[in-house]
Amino acid sequence: MKKKAKENLLAIDNTELALALQELEKEKGIKKEYLLESIESALVTAYKRNFDSEENVKVTMDKETGEVHIYAIKEVVEEVQNPNLEILLEDAIKLDKKLSVGDKAEIELAPKNFGRIAAQTAKQVIVQKIREESRNILFDEFYNRKGEIVSGIVQKADNNIVVLDLGKLEAVMPIKEQIPTEHYHVNDKIRAYVLEVEKGTKGSPQVTVSRSCADFVRKLFELEIPEIYEGVIEIKSVSRDAGSRSKVAVYSPNENIDPVGSCVGQKGIRIQNIINELHGEKIDVIEWNEDPSIFISAALLPAQVMAVDINEEEKFAQVIVPDDQLSLAIGKSGQNARLSAKLTGWKIDIKSESQFREMISRAQEEAAQEEVEEEQNAENEE
Repeated sequence: MKKKAKENLLAIDNTELALALQELEKEKGIKKEYLLESIESALVTAYKRNFDSEENVKVTMDKETGEVHIYAIKEVVEEVQNPNLEILLEDAIKLDKKLSVGDKAEIELAPKNFGRIAAQTAKQVIVQKIREESRNILFDEFYNRKGEIVSGIVQKADNNIVVLDLGKLEAVMPIKEQIPTEHYHVNDKIRAYVLEVEKGTKGSPQVTVSRSCADFVRKLFELEIPEIYEGVIEIKSVSRDAGSRSKVAVYSPNENIDPVGSCVGQKGIRIQNIINELHGEKIDVIEWNEDPSIFISAALLPAQVMAVDINEEEKFAQVIVPDDQLSLAIGKSGQNARLSAKLTGWKIDIKSESQFREMISRAQEEAAQEEVEEEQNAENEE
């Protein structure tokens, strides 16, 4: 009996295996039931491979003791055509009196010389299943962290790629997701925004992080300003020129709350924490307004705006500023105008007061000229 039991266990130490299953469930979070299914499947593969068997085989494993049993599954028939898949009714009844034609009989196998190779093959498949499930658990964990800020240690910073050690895995920050004004060095501890989480060719999670995206600024505001995290203040939009300037539009339905003041904080302490994280990047906090002319005027700060003419259909805004504010409104290389347009979602054309007056004067002259030409044409026709 002892010899048969040892053969049924396929040279696998059942006590050791049961303890290993418990440890894996406890330490890695891999469910014991999943591992049991994987082991049973692996042992079926190992059995068929080593015995070149065409039988339908089932393996069961006790989740408490780890004891393994192998059964051949055969259909009960009156005349056997395929002995690998069928069993005579009279033989089946010897196993179980309740069986009848068409039922499935389970015949326990005690394969001799299954041996070390089969056990090793089974264990290799088991290890692979454990690895796959570990990858799946890790993928799910980081997929759920998509859109969050993580901290990591720079492991590599060359060839335009920064590799971060996040503890359980590494993340990649491509050059387009880096802040152009920053320089990264090995062992630097930095924070970044989880931009994308995908499964690699081997199933391992591939994490892409960013410090340059607008959502990184948005998330920093949520972390630093409790009112935003609590939903009392809402971030309506963010536009960003990473490393140089960001504009953030905020709003609160509560009239008693100053959304801009709350974000800036007393003596600018709240906004300063964000600026420090971004290594000096300038941040304009603007109050959102449902009136586009008011919102666009605010978005163009620090420039002062005289008037805003709105074209709702084309979502186009003609903005007039004092002559001495034109360069400020447009910004260096058009940055202020560009960020304002992205923040508001409107096309913005900025003109100085003098340019606007000149444009009006030219339009009036052209209209007068057209009127004269029309009168001359009318006289010629008479």
